[in-house]
Amino acid sequence: MKKEKSYFLLFAVIFILADQIAKYFASRLNETFPVILNIFHVTFVKNTGIIWGAFPGANSLITWLYVVVIGMLVYFYDQFPKDKFSRIMLAFVFAGVIGNFIDRIAFGYVIDFIDFRIWPVFNIADICLNVGIIGIIVKGILGKGNSGFFDNTNKYR
Repeated sequence: MKKEKSYFLLFAVIFILADQIAKYFASRLNETFPVILNIFHVTFVKNTGIIWGAFPGANSLITWLYVVVIGMLVYFYDQFPKDKFSRIMLAFVFAGVIGNFIDRIAFGYVIDFIDFRIWPVFNIADICLNVGIIGIIVKGILGKGNSGFFDNTNKYR
């Protein structure tokens, strides 16, 4: 197995497992659990929508959207930059999609539990998606090469 695929699989599996284990424990809560009162709580929420609960009840459509995104990630994997940073960011995106996809298939909703009281409740898979997408965008802006995070090659040759 190539080294970049090892990074991809290792990070994806770690974050999928972390997401699913945290969701398992959060789903056992009957009420909100204050970690820091009125600042950070663990609150079990059934999210039948997509981002921040938008489009509630559209589970079938959202599930098919996940299937399309997973298919695109697998299909375009080889065209994605092969440096460590890019592969790790792609693994974050993949883990986020798979983590929430598992919930949709198993329960018909996504389990959200991270509650900062000033923001909609979210989960580890959502964090993975955001970190991965932001990382890919930043990498695209700062450098497109496969040499690492910053690309020092002359783009005008």
